[in-house]
Amino acid sequence: MLTYYKKNLCEISCDEAGRGALAGPVYAAAVILDRKKPIHGLQDSKQLTENQRNRLRIEIEEKALYWKVCSIDPQEIDKINILKASLKAMFMAVRECPINFDIVLIDGNKLIPQVQWNQRAIVKGDGKYQSIAAASILAKTHRDEHMIHLHQEYPHYGWDQNKAYATKHHVKAIESYGLSPYHRKTFVVKSLDKTLFDEIGL
Repeated sequence: MLTYYKKNLCEISCDEAGRGALAGPVYAAAVILDRKKPIHGLQDSKQLTENQRNRLRIEIEEKALYWKVCSIDPQEIDKINILKASLKAMFMAVRECPINFDIVLIDGNKLIPQVQWNQRAIVKGDGKYQSIAAASILAKTHRDEHMIHLHQEYPHYGWDQNKAYATKHHVKAIESYGLSPYHRKTFVVKSLDKTLFDEIGL
């Protein structure tokens, strides 16, 4: 993994978590790492174990020059769509930064719209640059923590394990118990339709 996008730039990096889930908010994090305080083991959050992510979250939050995690709730996701919600959460996380940064690095292929910042969208950036990896870890761990909390309220969906993604258990629980107030209705309809098509071999 490369360390930084450019050595002479102050970069703030963004990533999201929960974009494909059937329930719960989408989360986004923004991070500026301190080059004087290296963090070893940074990697795309999906390549790390839960324990590794949680350990790195503590270190990132202690050592980063700036970090912020923001979320968009399911009702707004249904209203504006998940792409706009993800980019809005990133914008919210970046705009709070009191540090003058030179560039915003965004994991993926979309820029944050309607802003004047210098931006770069980097496909699979969380596996290329440490600052994006750090953002991916914060977004993932904060969202997972929230979904475990929501699991206490609605345990039959198994959110402590599936984090509201479309596992067989989650889909069957929706069919048995219906939707919770935290489900994204637009996502669930598509998921249930796909499940039905899979079952009849289409």
